[in-house]
Amino acid sequence: MKLFKSETQKTVTFIIISSICLFMSLIQSVDELLHFNLSWVAIILCGLPIIKEAATCLYEEFDIKADVLVSLALIASVIIGEIFAAGEISVIMTIGALLEDLTVQKAKSGIENLVKLTPKQARIIRDNKEIMINADDIEIGDIVRVIAGETIPVDGVIIKGQGSIDESIMNGESLPVDKYVGDDVLSGTINQYSTFDIKATKTSQDSS
Repeated sequence: MKLFKSETQKTVTFIIISSICLFMSLIQSVDELLHFNLSWVAIILCGLPIIKEAATCLYEEFDIKADVLVSLALIASVIIGEIFAAGEISVIMTIGALLEDLTVQKAKSGIENLVKLTPKQARIIRDNKEIMINADDIEIGDIVRVIAGETIPVDGVIIKGQGSIDESIMNGESLPVDKYVGDDVLSGTINQYSTFDIKATKTSQDSS
């Protein structure tokens, strides 16, 4: 996680520097003063990593990804003298890759949080008696009792009672959802009030 944050900070820094240099390259007097097209900074900081990644994928896996096409566009722009266009492509594609990485990381964090929330123990009804078992031992068809404040251990359908379910971990919605007999409930969501029984439709390993 620390490595991801470090790489993200590095990428953001490169994007900011490259964007500033691209803007400055539009000012003719700056280029004349420096005798250097500042768009090259964007190509070096943002473009070269894209080309390196594309070359690595081609060499090691022979995997043709979007990076390969972007690299071809970058190289072609430089060859024909469109240095600003090459720098612009570099920055835009780096921003896109950063947003994609952040989205993936957020999804992974959500899954990790969901796993942490899944209870280790569960109440099930067998022979008209309530017993505690390991959540991993719940089988499809078992009757699971969920009381107020508990996290639902497996995916299932309510067969008795009702509740108000906090599903924010799944969909980000802050308001709880009322559930009644016949409604589906998901593992990892929280029963905020009342007690209900569900029939397990999946094991804990297969639940959402």
